[in-house]
Amino acid sequence: MDKTDWQQKGTGHRQRLREKFLARGIDAFNEAEVVELLLTLGTPRKDCKEMARSLLARFGSLSKALEASQAELEQVAGIGPTNSFALHFVHGVARRYLQERLVGKEYLRSTREVADYLVHAMRDLGRETFVAIFLDAAFGILGSGTIAEGSISSTTVYPRELIRRAFDHHAAALVVAHNHPSGNLKPSAEDRELTRRLFVALALVDIQLLDHVIIGGNGETYSFADHGLMTTIRQECQPLLGGR
Repeated sequence: MDKTDWQQKGTGHRQRLREKFLARGIDAFNEAEVVELLLTLGTPRKDCKEMARSLLARFGSLSKALEASQAELEQVAGIGPTNSFALHFVHGVARRYLQERLVGKEYLRSTREVADYLVHAMRDLGRETFVAIFLDAAFGILGSGTIAEGSISSTTVYPRELIRRAFDHHAAALVVAHNHPSGNLKPSAEDRELTRRLFVALALVDIQLLDHVIIGGNGETYSFADHGLMTTIRQECQPLLGGR
């Protein structure tokens, strides 16, 4: 097969993938086909099938490949700066889409979408990261943001920074979340103490802390509210708040 025949075959294959997506959507694709089509965005005239297979063999899944650093991606044969940029850009677009889709929705009716956003944004991070979702008085979602980043085992969260960001959003309530890169969802004693400190600090400026969500590396979540811990913390903190 000469170069011209190879290029025509590659072009036809990519066109069939595009037509498959237009006709049947992303659910019709396996992970290798998804990665392959993403890679063609960076190198449209190159056969990307083997590179896609190599990426999945190296990282184990589509999500892990998308979260890999540029240096890690470029350790895979055939992957260069253009390919790695394409993967990072698509992942960044997806994260922004999930984040912006939340704004204006009522939190209590959108907990699944909130969880989807948090899992997508946080499950593969190598360091603990602490984020907040800001709510209005009717629990409508105003926005979200990263409050602190730490090591793989701990995060330093300053209540004054969280309160400042809440004031910037004119928030009346918050949901906070952080990831456990180890994958262990069980809240630590430090997680519980941090939640108590934040609950008290926010209550003193008339802001409710509704929940603290832990994101595991496998995409599972743990909600303090769902497990009754927010009720316990509220009861424990009442003496400090004077009936607030």
